[in-house]
Amino acid sequence: MDTNKDYKLVKIYCYVSEKYEDSLQYSCQRFSNNSKPKLTDQEIMTIYLFAMHYQGIFKIMQIHRFAVDYLGDWFPCPGSYQAFNNRLNRVSHVMNSLVGSLCSDFVPEDIDDGLSVLDSMPIITCSGKRTGKVATEITDKGYCSTKGMYYYGLKLHALGFPRQGHLPHPEQIMFTPASVNDLALYKQAWSEILGRTFFGDKIYNDKMFFRDMSERYGSQMLTPVKAVKGMPQVLKEFDRAANDLYSRAVSRIRQPIESLFNRLIEKADIQRASKVRSTKGLTLHAYGRLAAAFITLLF
Repeated sequence: MDTNKDYKLVKIYCYVSEKYEDSLQYSCQRFSNNSKPKLTDQEIMTIYLFAMHYQGIFKIMQIHRFAVDYLGDWFPCPGSYQAFNNRLNRVSHVMNSLVGSLCSDFVPEDIDDGLSVLDSMPIITCSGKRTGKVATEITDKGYCSTKGMYYYGLKLHALGFPRQGHLPHPEQIMFTPASVNDLALYKQAWSEILGRTFFGDKIYNDKMFFRDMSERYGSQMLTPVKAVKGMPQVLKEFDRAANDLYSRAVSRIRQPIESLFNRLIEKADIQRASKVRSTKGLTLHAYGRLAAAFITLLF
């Protein structure tokens, strides 16, 4: 490998090892005779993240083949594909903590922590025309208005700090079954944040709730103007200029969160999970690919 690849591989390994010793090890401790495998958890996580980040390899079988063919000098004992896949599934839930560490350790200096943009995107295990049979305890059927389709799977909800001229920096990312409404998740998880101005799309529309939230927590939700059903056309025309101007301003601020989703799809192929065959596999797909996308923060 060239020098730049070597540097990135070592950088990823050092960061993963530091976080593993600090906290991650307590989420995947072993109490068996094989408590010290030849290929450590730190090494297998490094192989996974490096192959996705630098090589653009997303399939586990191809990642294992890449490790065998090109990373033998660094990791001489990758084992069989079956063992490699099982080991990755064992550390799937650890990726959640790693994503949180990446987002909190590398917060840019140019964020405005009084502003937040938020939105969601689908993680699709199969189309709505079929019956979802994978990871049914954490997935269900939902509708994606952007794509105009029903699907089975998860929904990724992101809350981020907007940055001038850059993609938003993720503050929190959560996964829910596909049917969970964006507004319901917001009310449960983020509505009690103090002194924050949120920018969302039209689905975050509940005037009574947000009036109460403003009084209690000093926060507000700004969304494009949603048409009132049954409003006379003459009233729509009367307010149209002001409403259009306001809606464009809000949309311009929140649009970068959609660009962040496009980056996750481009860099980690996170949206397509049709090859997943287990709950652990879906957990690895969701959080592991997030970690692979956000590992760029190291560089």
